[in-house]
Amino acid sequence: MAKRRYYRKVYREKKKTKSVFGSFLKFFLSSLLLVIVLGLLLFIYYGKDLPRPEKFTERQFIQSTKIYDRTGQVLLYDIHGEEKRTVIPLEQIPEYLKQAVIVTEDANFYYHFGIDFKGIVRAILADFKIMKPVYGGSTIPQQLIRSTFLSTEKTAERKIREIILALELDRRYSKDQILEWYLNQVPFGSNAYGVEAASQTYFQKSVSEISLAQAATLVALIRAPSYLSPYQNQKELMSRKDYVLERMVKLGYITQAEAEEAGIEELNFAKPTTIRAPYFTLQYVKGYLDSKYSQEFLREKGLRVFTSLDWEIQQLAETVVKDRVQVNKNYNAYNAALVALDPKTGEILAMVGGTDYFEDPYPEGCTPGVNCKFDPQFNVATLGLRQPGSAFKPFVYATAFKRGFTPETRVIDEETNFGIWGDEEYIPKNYDGKFRGEITLKEALAQSINVASVKVLLDFAGPEIENSVTTARDLGITTLKTPFGPSIVLGGWEVKLLDMVSAYGTFATEGLKVPPVAILKIEDMNGNIIEENKKTQKRVLPVQVTRMINDILSDNEARAPMFGLGSSLYFPGFQVAAKTGTTQNYQDAWTIGYTPSLVVGVWAGNNDNSPSFKKPGVVLAGPIFHAFMDKVLEKYPKEIFTPYSTEGPGTNSL
Repeated sequence: MAKRRYYRKVYREKKKTKSVFGSFLKFFLSSLLLVIVLGLLLFIYYGKDLPRPEKFTERQFIQSTKIYDRTGQVLLYDIHGEEKRTVIPLEQIPEYLKQAVIVTEDANFYYHFGIDFKGIVRAILADFKIMKPVYGGSTIPQQLIRSTFLSTEKTAERKIREIILALELDRRYSKDQILEWYLNQVPFGSNAYGVEAASQTYFQKSVSEISLAQAATLVALIRAPSYLSPYQNQKELMSRKDYVLERMVKLGYITQAEAEEAGIEELNFAKPTTIRAPYFTLQYVKGYLDSKYSQEFLREKGLRVFTSLDWEIQQLAETVVKDRVQVNKNYNAYNAALVALDPKTGEILAMVGGTDYFEDPYPEGCTPGVNCKFDPQFNVATLGLRQPGSAFKPFVYATAFKRGFTPETRVIDEETNFGIWGDEEYIPKNYDGKFRGEITLKEALAQSINVASVKVLLDFAGPEIENSVTTARDLGITTLKTPFGPSIVLGGWEVKLLDMVSAYGTFATEGLKVPPVAILKIEDMNGNIIEENKKTQKRVLPVQVTRMINDILSDNEARAPMFGLGSSLYFPGFQVAAKTGTTQNYQDAWTIGYTPSLVVGVWAGNNDNSPSFKKPGVVLAGPIFHAFMDKVLEKYPKEIFTPYSTEGPGTNSL
């Protein structure tokens, strides 16, 4: 009986153990089910008002307007509001930049499903170890969701929303698509959002062109863009960059040797808010854009503006102007401007509206627009109303040639009283105080003889002064105002440098006029052309008339008696037509010249109209013109002007 009771006891104990295990299993499964249900309810509750992940494909990133040179490779200026951004496809981003982002921001990016539990645990343990909330456990999808749809407040509710949407984002889209969105969205400081804007901001180049060291530096900024700014804490930024490189080595993306080479690479950061060719870009092109498009549109719709500017030629122009003005200061001339354009298309290749846009006004304490010899942010090329001196004469001679006279026509250069003009007798003098007697119109224009030129205005181009004014206006001079007098042929009325250069371009094209062109085309963010230059040539002068002007202004021997054979207007091996101008009291100095493919104009003087120390255009503007043309002509084939026909009156004289 005892033995039977023993077995009965064992059976009961086994039955009891099985009952406890079953109860525990039921409790566990019930709890798990409850957690799942609560989780689902939580997801439903927090997720019901969340934006759909599809918003990424429907939504357009805010993109700033970019102004480029003619190649589209040199960024001149970025018009932006709170965000500078240029969206680019993933394939244009270097592999080592993608890898650097992954190793530092989300090492398991290609393996998790939106959230990384292991990463979260590692971050918590790391923070607990140093007793600071330094390390984050957010994945790239979480960061993308947070920066796009959610606030940055650190609450449980926001974190739950973030996790829900990150899971959904990862479920619906490929890893590469998510990474592309992230790299175009993440902030890098200095109002730069996305890797392309960041690369342009800090290194002035497209992200596709940056080095490994530069890529690691950009990625280093992601952790704390403001604090790690190269303009504030460059030492800390370099330390973070080295950490990025170490992580890339540890995870096998680069070798130790590559990391060491990148670690010692010297990095040159662009100056903040860089503006290239500011007189052209900021004051001329942007001025046009502001007049046509709203500020909001320019700041957010990602326009790409391709200008006519040749960045290589522009850099040369800026250097030459700045260097030569240092010499001109000895003659009390503190400013200069230069414009170069293609006469066949009207495209502006270079524009320098003053010595240096970023310099301080001179003299110290002066008031810009009132009494400054040098006003740095006034664009003389497009806004300055200056008297052109003898640079106006070719328009008058062209008018005479239209009426049948030729370079061989003769005129008497002698002291002449032209009667009462402006309540006093008008008795002009020649620059050198001499008179030459009977000379040809070619000699008169080439040597810039004043008295003879007044006779050409009144007797050859006349009888109405307005005849010559009409010619000047036909060529693009927009500022001439009545009443007119005989001193207009000596440049007594105000003009703009850009107008003068464009007008001279009409001689270069044998009478075909094209208005100045600054913008070649404008594209929207999708590459659709919304505006394009369609200006065409229009004949405003007869061919033979322009050929006569070209022959005179390019004849070095004809101008030699006044300027010498080796003046700044002469270029051995090249045929260059050129004319100088000097106002009567030496307030303005000019030199304008051209070939069949290039026209260049230079003004020198002071913003406040104070005179130089009696130095003419050939002294103040001529050296700038020569230094610039001497270098630029190397870019062009040697060309000659077509000779004019000698058939015609040819014997008229007065």
